[in-house]
Amino acid sequence: MDTERNARIGKLKWHCRRALLELDLVFQRFWAREQDAVDESSEAVLTRLLELEDHDLWALVSNKRTTDDVEFAAMIKRLQKI
Repeated sequence: MDTERNARIGKLKWHCRRALLELDLVFQRFWAREQDAVDESSEAVLTRLLELEDHDLWALVSNKRTTDDVEFAAMIKRLQKI
Protein backbone atom coordinates (compact mmCIF):
# COMPACT_ATOMS: atom_id res chain seq x y z
CA MET A 1 0.00 0.00 0.00
CA ASP A 2 1.45 3.36 -0.93
CA THR A 3 1.56 6.27 1.48
CA GLU A 4 -1.13 8.25 -0.34
CA ARG A 5 -3.54 5.32 -0.20
CA ASN A 6 -2.64 4.72 3.46
CA ALA A 7 -3.51 8.34 4.19
CA ARG A 8 -6.87 8.08 2.38
CA ILE A 9 -7.75 4.82 4.15
CA GLY A 10 -6.71 6.31 7.50
CA LYS A 11 -8.94 9.32 6.88
CA LEU A 12 -11.86 7.06 5.92
CA LYS A 13 -11.37 4.97 9.04
CA TRP A 14 -11.38 8.14 11.13
CA HIS A 15 -14.65 9.26 9.54
CA CYS A 16 -16.12 5.81 10.27
CA ARG A 17 -15.93 6.60 13.99
CA ARG A 18 -19.53 7.37 14.77
CA ALA A 19 -21.59 8.47 17.77
CA LEU A 20 -23.71 5.32 17.54
CA LEU A 21 -21.97 2.28 18.99
CA GLU A 22 -23.84 0.05 16.55
CA LEU A 23 -22.27 1.85 13.59
CA ASP A 24 -18.83 1.75 15.19
CA LEU A 25 -19.13 -2.02 15.48
CA VAL A 26 -20.32 -2.38 11.89
CA PHE A 27 -17.41 -0.34 10.60
CA GLN A 28 -14.87 -2.15 12.78
CA ARG A 29 -15.99 -5.50 11.34
CA PHE A 30 -16.03 -4.02 7.84
CA TRP A 31 -12.43 -2.78 8.04
CA ALA A 32 -11.19 -6.01 9.62
CA ARG A 33 -12.75 -7.99 6.78
CA GLU A 34 -12.57 -5.69 3.74
CA GLN A 35 -9.63 -3.32 4.09
CA ASP A 36 -7.61 -4.93 1.30
CA ALA A 37 -10.68 -5.01 -0.97
CA VAL A 38 -11.41 -1.28 -0.67
CA ASP A 39 -10.45 0.28 -3.99
CA GLU A 40 -10.81 3.88 -5.19
CA SER A 41 -14.41 3.31 -6.24
CA SER A 42 -15.26 1.90 -2.81
CA GLU A 43 -13.48 4.81 -1.17
CA ALA A 44 -15.67 7.25 -3.10
CA VAL A 45 -18.88 5.46 -2.14
CA LEU A 46 -17.83 5.23 1.51
CA THR A 47 -16.99 8.93 1.53
CA ARG A 48 -20.47 9.79 0.24
CA LEU A 49 -22.11 7.34 2.64
CA LEU A 50 -20.25 8.81 5.61
CA GLU A 51 -21.73 12.22 4.83
CA LEU A 52 -25.07 10.91 6.10
CA GLU A 53 -26.18 11.59 9.64
CA ASP A 54 -25.74 8.64 12.01
CA HIS A 55 -29.44 7.87 12.31
CA ASP A 56 -29.93 7.95 8.54
CA LEU A 57 -26.92 5.72 8.02
CA TRP A 58 -28.07 3.31 10.71
CA ALA A 59 -31.53 3.14 9.12
CA LEU A 60 -29.89 1.97 5.88
CA VAL A 61 -27.50 -0.49 7.53
CA SER A 62 -30.26 -1.99 9.71
CA ASN A 63 -32.66 -2.30 6.74
CA LYS A 64 -35.20 0.08 8.24
CA ARG A 65 -34.84 2.17 5.10
CA THR A 66 -33.76 1.39 1.57
CA THR A 67 -32.00 3.43 -1.07
CA ASP A 68 -32.37 3.69 -4.82
CA ASP A 69 -28.66 4.54 -5.14
CA VAL A 70 -27.11 1.37 -6.58
CA GLU A 71 -23.64 2.17 -5.24
CA PHE A 72 -25.02 2.84 -1.75
CA ALA A 73 -27.01 -0.40 -1.84
CA ALA A 74 -23.92 -2.42 -2.79
CA MET A 75 -21.82 -0.82 -0.03
CA ILE A 76 -24.61 -1.34 2.52
CA LYS A 77 -24.59 -5.06 1.67
CA ARG A 78 -20.83 -5.14 2.22
CA LEU A 79 -21.28 -3.40 5.57
CA GLN A 80 -23.98 -5.85 6.62
CA LYS A 81 -21.83 -8.97 6.12
CA ILE A 82 -20.99 -10.58 9.42
